[in-house]
Amino acid sequence: MYEGLQHLAEGIVSLATPMNVFHIAWATLLGICVGMLPGLTATLGLTLMATLTFHMPPSQAIMILISMYVGAIFGGSRSAILLNIPGTPANAAVALDGFPLARQGKVGQAMGLATVGAVFGTIIGTICLAFFAPFLAERALDFQSFEFFWLAVLGVVISGRLTANQDPLKGWIAGFLGLIVAMAGQDVLQSYPRFAYGYSDMRAGFDLLPVLVGVFGFAELLSVMKTPIYGTVKSATDRVIPKIRDVIRYWKSIISSGITGTMMGLIPGVGEDMGAWVSYAGARAMSKEKEKFGKGSYEGLISAQAGCSASVPGAIIPVLTLAIPGSAPAAVLLAALFVHGVRPGPLIMIERAPFVYEIVAMVLFASVAILAFGLLMTRPLLKVLEVPRNRLMPIIFVLCVVGAFAVNNRVFDVWVMLAFGVIGFFLRELRFPMAPLILGVVLGPILDENLRRGLQLTGGELAPFFNRPICMALWLVIAITFLLGTNWFPRLLAKTQTVIFGGGKGDGPGAPPKDY
Repeated sequence: MYEGLQHLAEGIVSLATPMNVFHIAWATLLGICVGMLPGLTATLGLTLMATLTFHMPPSQAIMILISMYVGAIFGGSRSAILLNIPGTPANAAVALDGFPLARQGKVGQAMGLATVGAVFGTIIGTICLAFFAPFLAERALDFQSFEFFWLAVLGVVISGRLTANQDPLKGWIAGFLGLIVAMAGQDVLQSYPRFAYGYSDMRAGFDLLPVLVGVFGFAELLSVMKTPIYGTVKSATDRVIPKIRDVIRYWKSIISSGITGTMMGLIPGVGEDMGAWVSYAGARAMSKEKEKFGKGSYEGLISAQAGCSASVPGAIIPVLTLAIPGSAPAAVLLAALFVHGVRPGPLIMIERAPFVYEIVAMVLFASVAILAFGLLMTRPLLKVLEVPRNRLMPIIFVLCVVGAFAVNNRVFDVWVMLAFGVIGFFLRELRFPMAPLILGVVLGPILDENLRRGLQLTGGELAPFFNRPICMALWLVIAITFLLGTNWFPRLLAKTQTVIFGGGKGDGPGAPPKDY
């Protein structure tokens, strides 16, 4: 504990230099601007920025990406409040009460409350990051190939289930499509080319960053160009800095939403949008003013934004300790860590413990930046929403092409980006979630390597994959998730009840009473 606090203090001191503060400030501001513009998601911003940080020192590059991550998730609340169009999917819950407040002439107050909620949510999540990351890394040392195989499967299954509530089958199809994409190229253990079809470029497989740029960049660009242009911007003329009593009054909701958002961020592939929705639902359930939710509730707005922002450090925890992303932007961060020579996983607390606490300090500095920009630069930042879309989209397309090419200086990666952009666009049109697909691409090598290594260790015996205690718990959770997500299981329960209670008509032997 004392050693962790010492590392954290050293991390804060090392970041408190004018140059580092400058980088955190501009990266956070850029993230806010990206998040504000409808259609430019946090994942898109991080993906493009990651391709521009290859030649930077590792700590500086990660600092810029984390600052942009925190800023983008917060920035989406601006357009959600002003236009009722979430800048990122994570801010959809913020629009429920933010936009009604704007229509009541309380634009500035709504933005101020969202800023405070974002700051407190990020700080709560950061505290959890500082305490949970070492604990989870220590527990992860007990994991072997058998456990990591099931952990990869669990990530895809849980992500597919929670990101596609209406039709979990689509989420699972997207996730396993990502696993199939990850199988292309030379296998890890024997370097045998798979799905190469005689093409030399295919022997290296699909690099993660071009796939990310395509699915979240080019596909997003196509989707935005297909939708109508969003409405005009309103100005914030009322008080922006919230009253202290309005914040203190809802301190319980802020804390509970921060913790809930962090927990949701821990779940692989779920992301910040689920953190916001679950936190909002929890705050409404505990609130004494339930009738105000959805009509301009201060508590609803601040809870949604706190849960949303707390999911950011929550999603970073499994990235560092298990090398498994908690959300789509966290997958970009994971790829950037590998590119810059940082090996996340259970050994990170042994090999690079100070770096983990540097990341904690980076998130804290970014939260201070969003507090300053959110309260002091609200009106100037609204000008960002006035940027014409027909000027913005060509620039983004050029960045997508340059970013895909810059990974390995291969034209093949540009074609990969374009192909996955078109595939991603059609999958979006068919209501397939993209987060499980990307998580499948990230977890595919982990699943493949650990399955084959486990089989080598046991001489082809499958029993250790099922009878080890942690494995047993993991595959039981996977099985239950599958059962609860399929339509036939509830019908089976209903038929079982019908058989047990004699048709449920209340007139047969053993049937329940009529008021059952």
